Amino acid sequence: MAASTPDTAPAAPRVKRDRTHYLYIAVIVAVALGIAVGLIWPDAAVQLKPLGAGFVSLIKMMISPIIFCTIVIGIGSVRKATKVGTVGGIALGYFLVMSLVALAIGLLVGNVLHPGDGLHVTDALRQTGHAQVDKKALGPVAFVLSIIPTTFVSAFTGESVLQTLLVALLAGFALQAMGPAGQPVLRGVEHIQRLVFRILSMVMWAAPVGAFGAIAAVTGSAGLNALKSLVVLMLGFYVTCVLFVFVVLGAVLRIVAGLNIFALCKYLAREFLLILSTSSSESALPRLIAKMEHLGVSKPVVGITVPTGYSFNLDGTMIYMTMASLYIADALGTPMSLGEQIPLLLFLLLASKGAAGVSGAGLATLAGGLQSHKPALVDGVGLIVGIDRFMSEARALTNFAGNAVATVLVGTWTKEIDKDRVRRVLAGELPFDETTLLDENQAGVTEAPEPREKELAKA
Repeated sequence: MAASTPDTAPAAPRVKRDRTHYLYIAVIVAVALGIAVGLIWPDAAVQLKPLGAGFVSLIKMMISPIIFCTIVIGIGSVRKATKVGTVGGIALGYFLVMSLVALAIGLLVGNVLHPGDGLHVTDALRQTGHAQVDKKALGPVAFVLSIIPTTFVSAFTGESVLQTLLVALLAGFALQAMGPAGQPVLRGVEHIQRLVFRILSMVMWAAPVGAFGAIAAVTGSAGLNALKSLVVLMLGFYVTCVLFVFVVLGAVLRIVAGLNIFALCKYLAREFLLILSTSSSESALPRLIAKMEHLGVSKPVVGITVPTGYSFNLDGTMIYMTMASLYIADALGTPMSLGEQIPLLLFLLLASKGAAGVSGAGLATLAGGLQSHKPALVDGVGLIVGIDRFMSEARALTNFAGNAVATVLVGTWTKEIDKDRVRRVLAGELPFDETTLLDENQAGVTEAPEPREKELAKA
């Protein structure tokens, strides 16, 4: 019997090799090659722009179904509707506070540096600035009405994340009200979510091609000369974003959740690389949802906080709009007093809500906001067109970091986070599944246990 044991014993399960690290090495190589091509053959490099735009479009194609599935599963699996309202209220309150903090920091740095002093605006630059004004810019009432989709299905075919968010919220609450009768639908939505994430993992292998085309095009079009005159603004903006993430957000994360911001950023390193190469925080939105759930934050918190944060928690965009507005005012020789700055920035705070995370959206929002509140400053928007692509990267990275931290904080405040799992994940004990982008051990549609239930389970 003892001799036959080795023959009858089940074979040890094969450990799947993670080949995705080759993908991100390829992305780094592609970025370096793109910069080289942009500097050596600028005219040819500009023609590579469709490669980057095509990759970002592939990612955006997946965002609506992922947001819908995530929110429906998160809300539909919660027994009490009040919990959803609590999570959403805390998240929106936090977003507003941090947006004001980001505005204040940008205001302080912009008034200290005065990078626009001594510049001159030509007629060509004035025309370029006015060309950035979005003719379809909406007022506050029209913006709210635009959140309502024309049909139920059009929320998935349009480009508005807020429309998808609204439909998903309604579907989630409807399934919650259905009780046990809604469980088959929830299981079906979960299977669809797995299919969508699997497709996304396939699309990610096109990242090196997209990164090469995007970086080559922007380097070829801007060149080095366009950067020299604006280096002070760029460096000031980058330094401000770094300080905001690692000092402000890092301090809040340490105080509230007891976590290290560097450990969280290391966990999200691949997402930061993806954003850096595509200049779009939306390219990492699906992965942020998956990674926050893997980290130990409950589905309802992730499903509500992350999609909402991508429209309402734009810390990097706030800093950018503040510094860019002051820069333009100084460059036009019409510096604004503090009494003029604050109303303008509060207006831009409202105008930025719902701005997409794709490169160029921040510039269009800035131009549209200035056109509505202080039209004379639109003449100077052309000054920053040349470097907006480079500033967009810092903007997207800061927005992404802000939403990652916000998800952990909201999970901590609502006691919807498994702190023991968080420590194990950040320590590398529970690696993220890059193949499915989902945690197979948490496949069930279940609600996170209440703190009291956790204590009883441990006992």
